[in-house]
Amino acid sequence: MQDRPVVLLGAAGAQAAEAAGLVIASALSALDTAAGKSYHVSSGIALTVIGFATAAFLAVVALGLARARPWSRTPALLSQLFTLIAGIILLQGHRAEWGAPAVVLALAASAALLVPPSLQALAREPRAPQTPPAPDAPRTPRTPRAPRTPPASRG
Repeated sequence: MQDRPVVLLGAAGAQAAEAAGLVIASALSALDTAAGKSYHVSSGIALTVIGFATAAFLAVVALGLARARPWSRTPALLSQLFTLIAGIILLQGHRAEWGAPAVVLALAASAALLVPPSLQALAREPRAPQTPPAPDAPRTPRTPRAPRTPPASRG
């Protein structure tokens, strides 16, 4: 197993912090829905469920990053893009207490994922080339096929 660079562990930590923030936001959404402060009860429930499911997904990706699993790079980068967009929207909506940490975490995690040590740690191993059988290896003879006979004509 390859050594995990510290910056990759930092990206995993940022991803885990985003998951924790989403758990908090989803819990607040659940409380608001239960208190009747949601626009529609069904939409409040849906947003809460989606939030918790997304937080679980982010936690799995964070674990993959911490273990330097190659599959985790793409979802981690995509989640950073979405977190950055959400953070900017929150900042534009005058919610700096949520938007500023989101933007900072997204930028820090993206940078940590794109530095050479992280790229090398998350790179897939090259596949071994397929070699043909050695010329001195015995080959199994093919059994000849029986010739096909044309179907009988109806007449």
